[in-house]
Amino acid sequence: MSDIKFGTDGWRAIIADEFTVENVARITTATGLWIKKNFENNLSVVIGHDCRFAGSLFMETAAKVLVSQGIKVYQADSIITTPMISLAAKELNTAIGIVITASHNPPSYNGFKLKGHYGGPLTSDKISEVEVLIPSKNNLDLGEVYLSEMEENGLLEHVDLETMYINKIKSSFDLDAIKNSGLHFAYDAMYGAGQFVMKKIFPDMSFLHCDYNPSFDGQAPEPIAKNLNPFSKFIKNNGEIAAGLATDGDADRIGLFDEKGDFVDSHHILLLLLLYLHKYKSMNGKVVVAASTTPRVVKLAEMWGLEHDTVQIGFKHIAQQMINEDVLIGGEESGGIAIKGHIPERDGIWMGLVIFEYMAKSGKSLTSLIKEIYELVGEFKYWRDDLHINENLKQSIVESCQNNAFQSFGKYNVQNIDTTDGFKFILSDDEWLMIRPSGTEPVLRCYAEGKTIENAKDILASCKQTIGVN
Repeated sequence: MSDIKFGTDGWRAIIADEFTVENVARITTATGLWIKKNFENNLSVVIGHDCRFAGSLFMETAAKVLVSQGIKVYQADSIITTPMISLAAKELNTAIGIVITASHNPPSYNGFKLKGHYGGPLTSDKISEVEVLIPSKNNLDLGEVYLSEMEENGLLEHVDLETMYINKIKSSFDLDAIKNSGLHFAYDAMYGAGQFVMKKIFPDMSFLHCDYNPSFDGQAPEPIAKNLNPFSKFIKNNGEIAAGLATDGDADRIGLFDEKGDFVDSHHILLLLLLYLHKYKSMNGKVVVAASTTPRVVKLAEMWGLEHDTVQIGFKHIAQQMINEDVLIGGEESGGIAIKGHIPERDGIWMGLVIFEYMAKSGKSLTSLIKEIYELVGEFKYWRDDLHINENLKQSIVESCQNNAFQSFGKYNVQNIDTTDGFKFILSDDEWLMIRPSGTEPVLRCYAEGKTIENAKDILASCKQTIGVN
C-alpha cells in the first residue's frame, strides 16, 4: 500500500489512483486511534465534504470507520466549505473536524483535511502523530457497517452546518450596511462549495460559476488572476459592479476584483484588511504572514507599532500563533487569510464580507482604498508563475538555490536571501523574487514583486532564463 503523507494542508491525491475508499479508510482509522488516545472523554468528530466527485462516498467511508471505533460522528447534511467544518468543530466542541476536499487542486484530486477542536488546522506535530498510526491496510469490512443503524444508536447525527455558519455571519457583520449601500457586488464560486451560502445571504448579488459542477469545468478552482479571466470580463461587461469576490473549491481562499475588473492580489487584500481593522475599527494584535507575502505588510505593522512575525508557508503555522497569541490578522500570498474575532482559519467568504463592509461604511471604491494603502507603503505590483517541470530539473534548481548559485537574475542583482521557506531573493527595496517547490504538486512556484506589473513580470522572465526554464 502507498504511504500517506500530509502536505502543507492535508493529504491530497488523484481520485481512483491513490485517493480511494481503501486509503480513506486507512487514514480515518489512524485519525480515530489518535482521537481515542488524546480525547478519551470527548470521542466525537464533525465531518463534511465539498463539491468534488464522490465526496459523499468518501465522507460516508470515514464515518463508517469512526462509528465502528465508537466515536460519535456529526455529519454535515449538505455540501459544506472548509470554514464551516472548522467553525463546527469549535461550536460543537468535537475532538476534531474532517473535511473531504482537495481545496484548489485540479478536479482529478480529492483530499482529507484535519481541523482542531479550536476551529483551525491541526498543528504539524499532531498531524505527524496521526501519520504514524496509519495502518498498512484497512481491516474493516465497510459493507458490514450500516450508518442508518448507527444513527438509531446515537453514534451518527446529521447537522446543518450551513445554517450555523450563516448565523455566525449575521451576528458578526453589518449586512444591512452592505445591502443598503447602493453598491452592487458579484461573486464567482469557481463551481466550489461557497456558492450555496452566498446565494442565501445575498440573493440579489450577481453570480458566476455558482452551479454544481464536480469537474470545475476542467479547471483547478484556484482564485488567481489567470484562472479568473471570465470573472474579470463579467465585471467589465456589467459596468455597475463595485467589487467582485471569488473563492476556491472549499471556499477558504479569496480572490478579489475592483470595479474596473482588475485583479486585486492577496498582498493588497491583507493590507486593506489591516488598514480597516486597525485604523478604522481600532483593533490591535499581532500581524503574522507567510514568507511569500509582500514585506509591505510588515512595514505597515511596524509603522503602527504592531508586533509581527513571518513564518513558513502553510496556514497551520499561522493558525498555531492565532491559537496561542493575540493575533489581529494572519495571511498568505495564496489567498488564505484569517482575522481576529473569527476562527483561526482561512475563510474566503468571511474576508470578502469584511472588504464589502469596509467599502459600504467608508463610501469609497476599492481603487480609492488601495490608493490610501499606497500613500502609506508605496505602490507595488505582484505576479506569480507556476512552472510545471520534470522532477529532475526541479530538484536541480532547488539544489542550485541551496548552494547559492544565483547571485543575479539578468540585470537584477541579489542583495540578500531569506530562507524562511523556499528562497526569497531580495533584489532592492522595492523588488524581490521567490523560488519555492510546491509541497503538494509537481510544480516550482516563482513569485515576484516590483514597482509595476511590467517590472514584476520582467523579474520572472529573468528568473526563468537564469534557471533554464522556457
